[in-house]
Amino acid sequence: MSQAPIARADTGTDPYRWLENRDADDVLAYLKAENAYIEEQLADQAEVRETLFQEIKSRIRETDLSLPSPWGPWLYYQRTTAGDEYPRHYRCPRPLDGSLTVDENAEQLLLDPNELAGGGFLSLGAFSISQDHSKLAYSLDREGDEIYRLFVKDLASGDVTALPFDDCDGSMTWANDSQTLFYGELDETHRPHKIYRHRLGEAGSSEVYHDPDGRFFVHCYRASSERQLVILSHSKTTSEAWVLSADEPEGQWTCLAPRQEDHEYFPDHGLHEGQWRWLIRSNQAGINFALYHASESQPGREHWQELVPHDEAVMLEDVSLNAEAITLTLRESGLPVIEVRPQGVQAYRLQLPDAAYSLHVQNSLEFTSTVIRLRYEALNRPAQVRQLTLADGTQEVLKETPVEGPFDADAYESRRIWATAQDGTQIPISLVGRRDSFGKPAPLYLYGYGAYGHSLDPWFSHARLSLLDRGFVFAIAHVRGGGDLGEAWYRAGKLEQKPNTFSDFIACAEQLLADGYTTSARLAISGGSAGGLLIGAVLNMRPELFGAAVAEVPFVDVLNTMLNADLPLTVTEYDEWGDPNQPEVHERIKAYAPYENVRAQAYPALLAVAGYNDSRVQYWEAAKWVAKLRATRTDDNLLLLKTEFGAGHGGMSGRYQALKDVALEYAFVLKVFDMA
Repeated sequence: MSQAPIARADTGTDPYRWLENRDADDVLAYLKAENAYIEEQLADQAEVRETLFQEIKSRIRETDLSLPSPWGPWLYYQRTTAGDEYPRHYRCPRPLDGSLTVDENAEQLLLDPNELAGGGFLSLGAFSISQDHSKLAYSLDREGDEIYRLFVKDLASGDVTALPFDDCDGSMTWANDSQTLFYGELDETHRPHKIYRHRLGEAGSSEVYHDPDGRFFVHCYRASSERQLVILSHSKTTSEAWVLSADEPEGQWTCLAPRQEDHEYFPDHGLHEGQWRWLIRSNQAGINFALYHASESQPGREHWQELVPHDEAVMLEDVSLNAEAITLTLRESGLPVIEVRPQGVQAYRLQLPDAAYSLHVQNSLEFTSTVIRLRYEALNRPAQVRQLTLADGTQEVLKETPVEGPFDADAYESRRIWATAQDGTQIPISLVGRRDSFGKPAPLYLYGYGAYGHSLDPWFSHARLSLLDRGFVFAIAHVRGGGDLGEAWYRAGKLEQKPNTFSDFIACAEQLLADGYTTSARLAISGGSAGGLLIGAVLNMRPELFGAAVAEVPFVDVLNTMLNADLPLTVTEYDEWGDPNQPEVHERIKAYAPYENVRAQAYPALLAVAGYNDSRVQYWEAAKWVAKLRATRTDDNLLLLKTEFGAGHGGMSGRYQALKDVALEYAFVLKVFDMA
């Protein structure tokens, strides 16, 4: 059996910086040697990996039809077919009886990503039908680097035109004339910084907006009413919006409110009390946001009128508009809550069956619809698409994601418990397992993220059943830095408060151990991207707590990355982590950065996964981290690095390829826990 690859150490403060030389022969050879090593080390798991893959695949309905979305004279939908990596996109004439019945004899194939992929990586960005339903605008990333090519398909003739624009972010937004498109361009740091207008049939395009501030991302979207276009420029803390009638694509854009540091606002356009109005979610009155409205003719900030006041205990996360109601997505006591405010009818909140769940509004129906769709799921309940009648709150399950083969939701139990952080804060933990897995120490898979205000609402996973049915308990640590308990929860885990994220996760692990759910030797932890930073940090801090770790595209070389403003997205991240060019921030980040803090101690078994074309977290972060661990640790536990050469930040693009990656990670954990 061969030894693990040994990374040569250059002289200097960063001995593994040579791994940043993308496409260099020695770097490629090193990464390929690591990939060969992982296959060798897991060779005895080949049968287990194949079993896991087949198990997971067998639970997924490989040939299926999505729930059709009615729009104008058509039903739009997707169909998956067994053996295909990607769903195909279709439409058929809308039935006169108002049903959602698909007429396969009259359907039209709009796009087949399987044909476009040709067996390689493919990510579909925009998929946008023109207002007259005659054209499809779509964008494709073929490398995983999130740089897109733009295309327009004539749906009558089938002719496809490739638009001659480079460095596109993938966004494509139609004006109401069905001839004009707005698209975004990336700058040299991979930041969407400009919006262009292009008229079909013309050679070039016109710049309509440019934000030179490296902290701000720019994108264009259609308002819910389909009467207005919005350009939003947004940093982690501040936003600014410009609006334009969708009927006048060459008109003058109007700023709703000039940017003011720490003022975030998000406009939409719809009806309020029978009048066309701007509806603006803004934090000008407090961090949990309030809702304001303003007229079309006087949309400026000085004319905003309060509609939903700020609430210290409830976060206003989102607002959805249609002709019948304003629908609020709130976050209260760590859970999403839907409040509906129908036009002229008393407001109400939805009642739901589970104690912990994921719930959001799917904005996939026409503005004039009397119903909206909700996506609902829990750790032990497959995702449902529910139809909500806005006038009276009636709910109907239109579709539940099927679980093929034997599956009984009642055989699994979902729980929510709380851990006490070192400062006394109560941290929620969501749990799921087979009912017979509770009441005794079990192998446990603990997942965490804790950044950017992103909430880890409990979700169902077909793949996870392979762990649960082997006696595992799965847990989510809702640590600070995420948005699980609102904006204050997020702010308590960023910038100078970032260490709370790590100590919260450790507190969750300790609580699970103290309550007898598991033992340290059988506790696996996992996180990706900024969640990989979390995993790397807690491994340095308390390695003895854990038996195994999985880090996907981990952001572990934080200090060096944040010091390099030439890397994609670095400057935009200053609002999340701080600017290490400031001495006090430099020392703060250096104190927790996983790569910087690797030291001579025993670490648990680790699998790190990187994407070679990843533009958000560069492949070398995982490679350097693993190299330093190999040279520094005092243990001989399994230490593996896998670099996906045909993938980016989101991993492999096809559904079967993604399942094989999950099977690999599960097989790794089973091997470490001697459960193969």
